[in-house]
Amino acid sequence: MSKAFVTGGTGFVGANLVRLLLKKGYQVRALVRQDSRLDNLQGLDVELVKGDLTNPDLANQMTGCEVLFHVAAHYSLWQTDRDRLYQANVMGTRNVLAAARQAGIERSVYTSSVAAIGVGDHSQPVDETHQSPVEDLIGYYKKSKYWAEQEAVKAAQAGQNIVIVNPSTPIGAWDLKPTPTGEDIILRMLRRKMPAYVETGLNFIHVEDVAQGHLLALQKGKSGDRYILGHQNLTLKQLLDQLSQLTGLPAPSRSIPAWIPLSVAWVDERILAPLGKTPTVPIDGVRMSQHAMYYDATKAVRDLGLPQTPIHTALKDAVDWFVSNGYVN
Repeated sequence: MSKAFVTGGTGFVGANLVRLLLKKGYQVRALVRQDSRLDNLQGLDVELVKGDLTNPDLANQMTGCEVLFHVAAHYSLWQTDRDRLYQANVMGTRNVLAAARQAGIERSVYTSSVAAIGVGDHSQPVDETHQSPVEDLIGYYKKSKYWAEQEAVKAAQAGQNIVIVNPSTPIGAWDLKPTPTGEDIILRMLRRKMPAYVETGLNFIHVEDVAQGHLLALQKGKSGDRYILGHQNLTLKQLLDQLSQLTGLPAPSRSIPAWIPLSVAWVDERILAPLGKTPTVPIDGVRMSQHAMYYDATKAVRDLGLPQTPIHTALKDAVDWFVSNGYVN
């Protein structure tokens, strides 16, 4: 029975991955921060070790494990989080992969993001061969994921066995925090707090398929290669219409021009936040929404056998989980 070391196991993708690994007979050792909420791992047969991504003792904590899934990352679109994003995502990834090499980990899967790839011109879907210049990536989060992925690429080029996966926008159960998709799209709709929408688009995938993609990458992926874990490209309006069909709630029928949320975000982040107010709309989040983020996951489907569960099913699983865990009322 193989033992897997997992970072980010308390998060959305990580919690689904841990469940899949246990189901497939893996032993799991999960790195959790001192202040992590452990709700997503409650009742699971998982060995927990305390620490963080920059822990100098990480190699000792990995000893005895054969494989690594480095899923953890800091996600923030706030411009004030620049340094924290770099430390957690770039330096953290460098430290985790160095520790894996030192601990004798045989094979690693690094969770990057489509954010590191960038977007195509005129809303065209892009695949793994595309790379937007790093200076064109919007916001410090995307830039940090690009530089973190470069750490994995360099380690693989130096001989370490590392496969890179780039999930798009996952939907499903165990979205504890929740993610921006869960909070700003699904829960806003369920709470009847979405009177309008912005004209944008994303690639969506069931979070369980993302977990499967990680395991398939471990089993079949080529070291040094990256694989987009995605499924369907939808406009935000199309996703909201699917949510409406599923829940019976009316979908917003009118769109708003981008300058409105951009103005709100600018006031929020540049004026109110320095005065001690908690901002709610990040500038970089609004800027991102002005470009459709469409991707082509053909390579992962063809080479790994990535499943393509209908997005309607992913939405149903997300809605059921949010409702049963008290997020709606």
